[in-house]
Amino acid sequence: MLTVLAPAKLNLTLEVLAKRPDGYHEIRSVFQTINLCDSLRFQSSQKVTFKSNMPDWAPERSLVSKAVHLLQETTGCAKGATIEVSKGIPLVSGLGGDSSDAAATLRGLNELWGLGLSKKKLFELAAQLGSDVAFFLYSGTALVAGRGEVVTPLPPLPHSWVVLVVPDVPRLPEKTRQLYASLKTSHYTEGQITQRLIDDLREGREPSTLFNTFENVAFTCFSKLKVYQNHMVKMGASNVHLAGSGPTLFTLLKKKAQAEDLYTLCQQQNMETYLAETLA
Repeated sequence: MLTVLAPAKLNLTLEVLAKRPDGYHEIRSVFQTINLCDSLRFQSSQKVTFKSNMPDWAPERSLVSKAVHLLQETTGCAKGATIEVSKGIPLVSGLGGDSSDAAATLRGLNELWGLGLSKKKLFELAAQLGSDVAFFLYSGTALVAGRGEVVTPLPPLPHSWVVLVVPDVPRLPEKTRQLYASLKTSHYTEGQITQRLIDDLREGREPSTLFNTFENVAFTCFSKLKVYQNHMVKMGASNVHLAGSGPTLFTLLKKKAQAEDLYTLCQQQNMETYLAETLA
């Protein structure tokens, strides 16, 4: 049996530069993996079957099954596998869990089935699956551009603790698409905020600015999101930001004790809360 970890990610910055002729949006973003992970286990089998510890996880709605089919179509491989997805990342949370699972599936089956696909070929397949999948073949800290398929590794973010809260708000159908559609041209930037963060990382400095343009529209789309953000601030968090397309909120902290205290306070308020660390 082969086990592959699939980490969650944060967008330390997320800028939208423009809408592209192909209908996608041109982005410039710094992605950062954290040690909140899913775990995927692969075992040889006569056919492809899926299992999960999370009842709401459905393979037909996941990029995992799409990754399997894409590998089969690309390579002509007729082998099977039992794929067990143990979810540690909450579903539809803005943390990239499904994209990370898809990247783990490409890596895992490439090894299990002995396909011998190069990293370059895996990146090509990842870009076909979804905008964020290619990043998870790198992990760590990276600049993500284009529609998400252009990935450039960066110096690691100085180690930070992360407290995440998943607000109890209604889930939006096609959430990311709706948020992109809600953006106005006044929300577009030129990538300068992301460049400042890149300069900080290259100089070994703490990030001076975190930014997510979806915050311009998400607090309208998600009811009670602002209430959760204000509540985290009252309990001692600072610079609480939206994770990806949300609804998860996060804050970065340097001291473990401070992060543990905030985590405990959030739990005591019956919030769905996670404590994690950044990954180099």
